Amino acid sequence: MVLDGRIAVVTGASRGIGRAIALALAERGAAVLVNYASNDAAAEETAQLIRNNGGRVLTFKANVAEPAEAASMVKAAVAEFGAVDILVNNAGITRDNFILRMKDEDWDQVLGVNLKGAFNCARAAAKVMVKNRSGRIINISSVVALIGNASQANYCAAKAGLIGLTRAMAKELGSRNITVNAVAPGFITTEMTDGLPEEVKEMMLSQIPLKRFGGPEEVAETVAFLASDAARYITGQTIAVDGGMSCA
Repeated sequence: MVLDGRIAVVTGASRGIGRAIALALAERGAAVLVNYASNDAAAEETAQLIRNNGGRVLTFKANVAEPAEAASMVKAAVAEFGAVDILVNNAGITRDNFILRMKDEDWDQVLGVNLKGAFNCARAAAKVMVKNRSGRIINISSVVALIGNASQANYCAAKAGLIGLTRAMAKELGSRNITVNAVAPGFITTEMTDGLPEEVKEMMLSQIPLKRFGGPEEVAETVAFLASDAARYITGQTIAVDGGMSCA
């Protein structure tokens, strides 16, 4: 899964799964644009980890829900590295609540970042990839897109939408040698999940056949595979990295 000479854009890469993906792609030889929305220090930490291993990296602050900012980010990657070969749409937020209590802005913000943000970035990157007749787009969905989850109607809808977007783009872009796939992580140990109550963690663990939570690097390794030539004949697919949770 060598990615020497490839240029990758990873959204939401300042921490958690996004950081693990950025590091995994860089370790395999890709130059990486680390996108983030607000935390300058965390983004720089990701960048420094890449530099420490001799990798090429650029940080870029952008709200991917804004089309102009997403387009500027892709332009920055092209200006710095010369192309965009790999796009990983990982940026996401949560605004959890039961649907009867969910505010309009909570729905709009989650759909805006998680789904529209992926569309904005994919549209901008695809223009570059089509010209080069090559590319990899990988959308980070979620196990809840496959099984649903109470109090996350907005998040479930956005992540399920990503799967539909993945399939549509795969059919549109395949003739240009651009593959589009989705990865659906299950319960992955990150800063976000560390704060959950123990009873919630135990309930989630009971639903996982492998009887353990996943690590960010396990999602990152799947993304690296899909970004590589080893996956050149795979497109329009959703790969669940969930310890069997979606089939339990």
